[in-house]
Amino acid sequence: MVRVIVYITVFIVSTFFSVATAQNKTSIPCSSPEYSQFDFWVGNWDVYNTNNKIIGHNNVVQVPNACAIQENWSSETSKSKGTSYNYYNKKDNSWNQVWVDNSGFSLELKGHFENNAMILKSNLIKSDKGNYYNQITWTKNNDGSVTQVWDYLNEDHKKIKEVFRGIYKKHQE
Repeated sequence: MVRVIVYITVFIVSTFFSVATAQNKTSIPCSSPEYSQFDFWVGNWDVYNTNNKIIGHNNVVQVPNACAIQENWSSETSKSKGTSYNYYNKKDNSWNQVWVDNSGFSLELKGHFENNAMILKSNLIKSDKGNYYNQITWTKNNDGSVTQVWDYLNEDHKKIKEVFRGIYKKHQE
């Protein structure tokens, strides 16, 4: 009889701890896999053009008190500096970026991680020169670098122009 009571007690205690552990894992904010899809961009980067000439620096960090990634860009070729906040929105399963630079330019993008790349796009921009979308794609490369391509797309989502191409390589101290 004592053996049966011990087995029942062990079963009840282990069940309780299993349920408590499972509940604790689901209550940890930003712990689902989607929140880490853009982690490949986190790091202190030197950014190069396609001719392997350095064009800027970008320090991309996890924001410790929020479920977000903060970008801190400075250009090597101009006085351009800017910051973006990037976050996963679980309500609509999208990634979002809000960018603001030192010229007052701002940009809002929304999209998804697919095929080893983060692809974010703006709403349609209407201008005197025509209507277009901004689309920025970050691709994780096998060597640990990241390629960022910023394109303008027409209303049919066809590429009009490549605005920027940068290859991110980890900054070497």
